[in-house]
Amino acid sequence: MFSLLTDKLEDTFRKLRGLGKISESNVADAMKEIRMALLEADVDFKVAKDLIEAIKSRALGEEVLKTVSPGQQIVKIFNDELAKILGGGATDLDLSPPQRILMVGLNGAGKTTTSAKLANWLKKQGKRPLLIALDLYRPAAVTQLQVLGQQLGVPVCVPPVGETDVVKATKAALKWLEEQGSGIAIFDTAGRQEIDETLLSELKKVRDLVQPRETLLVADAATGQQAVSVATKFHETVTITGLIMTKLDGDARGGALLSMRQVTGCPVKFLGVGEKVDQLEVFHPDRMAQRILGMGDVVGLVEKAAQEIDEKEAMGMMRRMEENKFDLTDMLKQLNFMKKLGPLEGLMGMIPGMSKLKNMPGVDDKRMKHTEALILSMTPKERRNPGIINGSRRKRIAQGSGRPVMEVNQLLKQFEMMKQMMSNKGAMAQMAGGLFGGGGGMPQLPKGMMPGKMPKSKFGKGFRLGG
Repeated sequence: MFSLLTDKLEDTFRKLRGLGKISESNVADAMKEIRMALLEADVDFKVAKDLIEAIKSRALGEEVLKTVSPGQQIVKIFNDELAKILGGGATDLDLSPPQRILMVGLNGAGKTTTSAKLANWLKKQGKRPLLIALDLYRPAAVTQLQVLGQQLGVPVCVPPVGETDVVKATKAALKWLEEQGSGIAIFDTAGRQEIDETLLSELKKVRDLVQPRETLLVADAATGQQAVSVATKFHETVTITGLIMTKLDGDARGGALLSMRQVTGCPVKFLGVGEKVDQLEVFHPDRMAQRILGMGDVVGLVEKAAQEIDEKEAMGMMRRMEENKFDLTDMLKQLNFMKKLGPLEGLMGMIPGMSKLKNMPGVDDKRMKHTEALILSMTPKERRNPGIINGSRRKRIAQGSGRPVMEVNQLLKQFEMMKQMMSNKGAMAQMAGGLFGGGGGMPQLPKGMMPGKMPKSKFGKGFRLGG
């Protein structure tokens, strides 16, 4: 997400860091480049203009001119202003009675899937979500929500077959809610390809009946320059209380997020970062600002790992490393753990200074799948003792996985290098602690990167945000 914007900003700030002094001319040139980067990322013109003016005003003030490293200070100012536009801090859902959430948005934004993701997230928080299907127009929308609800073990209210009156369906759903007793109701409404008066009129009637605590606009990150008109129309009609940006894993621009947040004044509450029901993340504005600037999100990465890690399995693997018994089955478990954390490109973006590596050959999810296929094509005996894999076995493994023999050779060579490194107990223990954690299963951060603190930035030696 935001990869194009991040790359262009890094180039601009690299030039600024090389300057011993900052002049009005230097700042003007930098601001011009930043403005173009924002517009190319589909940030609304007015939003980009306001952001540039705020940065320029502070950049030419005494706080920069008197600093030892003015270029670094401008980076900090940009981060501060960007975080301000994004919303300051994370915003909780209003789950006070009657505990109702109305999901609205255009067709194709992913409302139905996001409704299920939100139900899954609430369930993990110990809440009791309830799903209500009110999309009476899109074919199979009701069935889709039913299937997702069954997968999650969440009750789903569906309208009678052939029902086309959304008001009647809403009234029936409210009666169903009374019968269910307690629970957080999530209403999945219908969308359209374009905003039209019929859609808005229906939504207003549904909103008046439901009287939700939260009305969340589900928006595609690739909405582009249309983002402002979409957000404005929905906000004027049904009074949006929050935003959920979807498909951020597949859009390199993502400017719609900045635009909608600024125009509506409503907080972004969640991000959809994949197609699976567990790929919904709470939005943290300060962390997103750091990621856009290429500084990563170490705290977010640790939190993600802590949710997915199996402490018992991790400690068992660490013991195998210590005893130098690590084999290809353990390597397969590592790959599965990485898959749980989400797309590899997203993980790289969360590690400071690693965002550029996501474009390197071999650093992608496809390569991980190929490696998994190779290991799964081996017999249990071969995984335990890779030394027995001779020429004929390599050919069989290649055929079974659908990969060339060259990749089998590369995998075995990589594994041998890992084994050699693990024979050095000091390096191995450090690696094991970093990968799998110790004491409570929380993965350890590199030295100096404790949660709540900003790691040293690649923007300059000793530079830290906030000081």
